[in-house]
Amino acid sequence: MTVIYDRTFEGERPLYGISDSRVEKCLFGEGESPLKECRNIEVAGCTFGWKYPLWYCRDVSVDDTVWQEMARAGVWYSHGVRIKDSVIHAPKNFRRCSALSLSNVKFTKALETLWSCSGVKMRDVVVRDGDYFAMNSSDIEVDGLDLEGNYSFDGCSNVMVRNARLISKDAFWNCRNVTVYDSHIEGEYLGWNSENLTFVNCTIESDQGMCYINNLRMIDCRLTNTTLAFEYSSVDAKIDSDIVSVLNPSSGTITCGRIGELIIEPDRVDPSKTVITATSIGTRKDRPEWLIT
Repeated sequence: MTVIYDRTFEGERPLYGISDSRVEKCLFGEGESPLKECRNIEVAGCTFGWKYPLWYCRDVSVDDTVWQEMARAGVWYSHGVRIKDSVIHAPKNFRRCSALSLSNVKFTKALETLWSCSGVKMRDVVVRDGDYFAMNSSDIEVDGLDLEGNYSFDGCSNVMVRNARLISKDAFWNCRNVTVYDSHIEGEYLGWNSENLTFVNCTIESDQGMCYINNLRMIDCRLTNTTLAFEYSSVDAKIDSDIVSVLNPSSGTITCGRIGELIIEPDRVDPSKTVITATSIGTRKDRPEWLIT
């Protein structure tokens, strides 16, 4: 394996198309696409300072490396990329990649990151400014994710998340086959327009959360300050807490503590299709407040 050590590169495509090489402690300054079309390379202790560093690459291992803010759109159209112990300050990283592994990686400006990727594994990943994180990606496994950013995981399929903290409005919209374990989620409108969405031992705070879902399962979850939940959802939910309010579930079962307000509109849903077992119900209405005159 060729070793390229402690060098500074500028200009376009300085190491274009290299293969079977180790690039160590190098600085890539101004100049696009420094490692485009590379194969079977190791990158260690490097800094990417400019755009498009790893495009159309295969079998790349990256360790202890920094993407500066202008190294945006860093890894696109690549396969078999493994990144660990690294910091990414640039937005729009990872687009249409496959077989991607991220371990102990911190994103500080993750806008529009991880789009349309497949075969993604994440472990101990931190995401900040992460609006639209992981949009339209599939076959994702996560263990340890601390994410702040709205619209995360929109349009994803075949997702398993463990031990996550998600501060994210509109998370898991338009998804299929998602299971979330042992996680804390805060954000309005959680899970809308999704199918086969499961939460196990999760704490959730969501205004109008879990609505318009086909086959929603919730096992041993807690809903704090969660209002107008389950609208038009088919639901099988075992909730280990009270619920502020429930609106128009379409079918299924709900077992919980106290429901502060239960709103069922018989002209919109069939009340007989949902079995609700609560320790108590504060008020019952057949119209939400905004329709009462």
